Amino acid sequence: MASRIEHRATFPASVADVVAAQSDEAALRARLAEIGGPNAALESHEVDGDQVRYTLVQGVPADKLPSVAQKFVSGDLVVRREHTFSGGTGSIRAQVDGVPGQITGTVSIEEDGDGARQVTRGEVTVRIPLVGGKLEGLIAEQVTTLLEREAEFTTSWLARR
Repeated sequence: MASRIEHRATFPASVADVVAAQSDEAALRARLAEIGGPNAALESHEVDGDQVRYTLVQGVPADKLPSVAQKFVSGDLVVRREHTFSGGTGSIRAQVDGVPGQITGTVSIEEDGDGARQVTRGEVTVRIPLVGGKLEGLIAEQVTTLLEREAEFTTSWLARR
């Protein structure tokens, strides 16, 4: 059974500005430098009209992982995230190296009064007998924390523009 993720954030900017702050190459590089973890990188970034596709690689230091996760991952945790945005909607697919499973999700950014509201929904699936459910919960918790940090970065990025 998969663990669900839901995160909401509001921003004092237009939908177009929020999408740009979350998919522009310079913004992504700055975000990775600030909160990407060890060996973080923007692996690819493609723009085709109003569609943006990019792949991020992020790391979580081994000493920051919960003990149950340390049993299944040797060294730092490496997460590869593939994003696609078209207008105010997007999809996410992430894979954690060495962990059989995936994270999938959707993002919608809509007008909300004088700003924009972002809703991210997803699922974590880990296919390891007996402990998969526990790992799913831990990963979902870590992803939610990361989404909150990314929302804080986006707010800060928008304020500087």
